[in-house]
Amino acid sequence: MRRLIVNADDFGYTSGVNRAIVEAHSRGVVTSSTLMANGSAFTEAARLAKTVPKLSIGCHVVLTDGEPVLAAEQLPSLTTAAHFRDGMMAFAARAIAGRMDAEQITVEAAAQIRKIQSAGIAVSHIDTHKHTHLFPTILRPLLRAAADCGVRALRNPFGPRLPLRSSHLLARPGLWGRYVEVRILAGFAGKFREAVDREGFTTPDGTLGIVVTGALDETLFYAIARSIPEGTWEFVCHPGYNDADLRGGKTRLRESRETELRVLTLPAAREVLAQQGIELISYRELAAKPGSR
Repeated sequence: MRRLIVNADDFGYTSGVNRAIVEAHSRGVVTSSTLMANGSAFTEAARLAKTVPKLSIGCHVVLTDGEPVLAAEQLPSLTTAAHFRDGMMAFAARAIAGRMDAEQITVEAAAQIRKIQSAGIAVSHIDTHKHTHLFPTILRPLLRAAADCGVRALRNPFGPRLPLRSSHLLARPGLWGRYVEVRILAGFAGKFREAVDREGFTTPDGTLGIVVTGALDETLFYAIARSIPEGTWEFVCHPGYNDADLRGGKTRLRESRETELRVLTLPAAREVLAQQGIELISYRELAAKPGSR
């Protein structure tokens, strides 16, 4: 059995991202999305979420880049000058060294989840901006926050050892650097699984699409679809419109978001998944009937 969740990140980031996610669900293969409680277009996203009841909505917990939901003075280990600390290298160093207060992570993550719930949205799952919960020092307080809010499903940010056939990686030298980074971070996968199982959370067997973030096109999508292992997996995507709001934001993903939207809404995208015998599900369905470890 092979099942696939297609999750669009960054709902609430900009109006153009909101519109694209709704389109990628209504006309394409996106089954779930994670909403940024601190996104500039949060209110619009919360309203749009109610127009697509089959779209499973989670919380995209943000702990780096942007502003927290709580007052920054309550989160001194996470913020500087009223903003989250920027830059993943610095974040990773602080996370590995245990220099971020666990209680501050818990209360801020819970505040983000509850903001979405207060908008009348049933939060089906959580993940994190830039996959910061792959670090054990972030994961543990994040699980406490989710449990306190009644959420019991989350992204498994670790993928299969070889997410693409070697021939596809060899054809895209630009992907090798990202692949090496992902493989180094995979050392945390065992601790992730132990914590998730111990706390009774549901998670897919792993994540696809991280290596190709910013480079996804039809060729890579079809290659991934044809190499999905047995089990339940999540494909991470970032559809959007490259409008003025997006160009003014702190993101490296601009033109690529429009390419992803086009790929995700191609009739052939759904067809290739069907040909491979892959069942599309949402996080809501996963949480209701786990069927995963």
